[in-house]
Amino acid sequence: MADERIFTAFNFQVEISGINVPGVSIPVCKAAFAECDGLEVTMEPKTFHQGGLNTEQVHLAGPVSYAQLTLKRGMSTDLGLWRWFNEILKTGQRGMRAQGKVVMLGADREPQLTFNLKDCMPTKLRAPALNAKDGVIAIEEMQLVYAALNLEFP
Repeated sequence: MADERIFTAFNFQVEISGINVPGVSIPVCKAAFAECDGLEVTMEPKTFHQGGLNTEQVHLAGPVSYAQLTLKRGMSTDLGLWRWFNEILKTGQRGMRAQGKVVMLGADREPQLTFNLKDCMPTKLRAPALNAKDGVIAIEEMQLVYAALNLEFP
């Protein structure tokens, strides 16, 4: 019988954990974002021709590269992401990395597919326009680089 799980691109959560910074909660982030882009893996194939076989090519797996993850219009209950970025700006903490997850949820809010991001580092953190009527800790845009991306199936 075929797997009949249905999940949509608008139902996801972002989790960042695995660092130890004073004043930063564990996990660093379990926030809601309106947009998530950059879950991308590109493999550059190595192509060559076998001697005497001029009508075909042989392709081997080559180097892998990953996109930059961009999270937009997020809300969090604390300042963990801001504290993490602030710690990385310090000279002695430049190597501080976290582990990330983007979890796609089904209609029942159960995890359907998880993108595990290894060794994340924030490269951009932008605050929203300031508005007195809003009372949440918001993040307009956050960008992360990551060392590897692995899929976790349910």
